[in-house]
Amino acid sequence: MAAPRALAALGAALLLAAGVQASKYSREANEGLAAAGAKRRESGEFRVVRLNQVWEKAQRLQLSAVKLAELHSDLKIQEKDELSWKKLKAEGLDEDGEKEAKLRRNLNVIMTKYGMNGKKDSQLVDTNYIKDGTESDTLDDPRLEKLWSKAKTSGKFSDEELDKLWREFKHHKEKIREYNILLETVSRTEDIHKNVINPSEENLVKEEILHNKHRELKEKLRSINQGFERLRKVSHQGYDTTSEFEEPRVIDLWDMAKSANFTEKELESFREELKHFEAKIEKHHHYQKQLEISHQKLKHVEGTGDKDHLNRNKEKYAMLEEKTKELGYKVKKHLQDLSSRISQGFTKECF
Repeated sequence: MAAPRALAALGAALLLAAGVQASKYSREANEGLAAAGAKRRESGEFRVVRLNQVWEKAQRLQLSAVKLAELHSDLKIQEKDELSWKKLKAEGLDEDGEKEAKLRRNLNVIMTKYGMNGKKDSQLVDTNYIKDGTESDTLDDPRLEKLWSKAKTSGKFSDEELDKLWREFKHHKEKIREYNILLETVSRTEDIHKNVINPSEENLVKEEILHNKHRELKEKLRSINQGFERLRKVSHQGYDTTSEFEEPRVIDLWDMAKSANFTEKELESFREELKHFEAKIEKHHHYQKQLEISHQKLKHVEGTGDKDHLNRNKEKYAMLEEKTKELGYKVKKHLQDLSSRISQGFTKECF
């Protein structure tokens, strides 16, 4: 009898130790994320000085937790591109300066997107998904406003579907804004080019650069036109229950892919990848919601004076913040890769 009891006691002790150890590892993992974030903030969030300046400015502007996480993801993509460019430049592979110019355009888009370009009306609509469906934002386009009004009063949408449709309208508004920023940049470059009196080999290179920019504009305009046509159709007919995708960015990519010169096999492969991409976006949305909730709780607890409770909430918030940033970067990097593949598909049309 003694032996079985001893074995049972040993087993219980091992289970308890395992539970304590698992809790310890979980706590250490969260503390590790928080510590890593704190260490990075002390040494500089990014390896590029001007990106650190943008990040510090955003924090002074007191953007929402979700917007800061989104901005962080955009700046991480920008950082990766800038570091790659520096390597190319060192190897003499950006003689015409086009890649450097594109980096400046991209940073300008980011600054405008988050209201840091000095214009009061430039900030993007709230990316806090908890507030989706509110009508505090305007669409800045009479055609979109008319479609949205028609959809709201049609009786064809549930509340959940209206929230989903509102996200599509906001996404379309963002695409138009990014197109206009690029168009303005290209127009300024053209004005400089027209003022050159003596054509030279360098100017011929610049003409090729302008041609590439116009092609980029054409692709963006094609996406906007297709997006508007989809919004018009959905607003009039309601959602198709057999639709494959729900996330606006995925729907855009799928519509563009179907218009590109892909083979059936390539298109099927792209469809499967889009399913994985949509799942990744949904996971990111989930963490965005949790981050915003955690942020609200943290602000509430700060006023209670309960230090233990405050520390627990800070730890959870830091973990959610890091996870949201990480997922945001992965989503945007994946989006960049998928968009690049579609651009290659349209290039194939030219031959």
